[in-house]
Amino acid sequence: MWSRVSVRLPLGLSVLLLGGCAGSPPAPPAPQPEVTPPPEVVVPGVGREEQYWLPPLFHGVEDEVHYYISRLPDRRFVTSYGGEEHPRPWYIAAERLGQIGEPAIPALASRLDTPDEYELMLVLYALMLASQDPALMAATGGDYVALGSVLDPHDNAKNLALAQAWWQRHGWRWQ
Repeated sequence: MWSRVSVRLPLGLSVLLLGGCAGSPPAPPAPQPEVTPPPEVVVPGVGREEQYWLPPLFHGVEDEVHYYISRLPDRRFVTSYGGEEHPRPWYIAAERLGQIGEPAIPALASRLDTPDEYELMLVLYALMLASQDPALMAATGGDYVALGSVLDPHDNAKNLALAQAWWQRHGWRWQ
């Protein structure tokens, strides 16, 4: 026979179990402190993409020139521009050396004998850009390293001859 206790026990356990599961709602998460991102550092004369490639500190233009000269052979030291429709490589070291201008020319001229075709292509391109420094153009009467075709290793031999001829005419300025 069933006793009152035996009938109430399963019923009581069921009520307790259901009540425990339903329980009170979980506490809302504690408010998180608002995190503000650090301000973006803008480096004058340097594009947004390439500023992340900069070393932390230069102690003068000579340090900057040596740094970028050392990065010329690095095939990863490139970003792109032109968007997804027309992506084009942006050779950071060569472009930056070209922006530096006249102070970069002796270091670039010293790399004209590199056996690396990729590096030579970028040295020639950077030399063309750097030789268009306005102050230098005024001193050379507008003579700069005028390359016909750039950024193609197949044109290195022709461009090298043009650069060497320009250096023969103007290299005395840095000796």
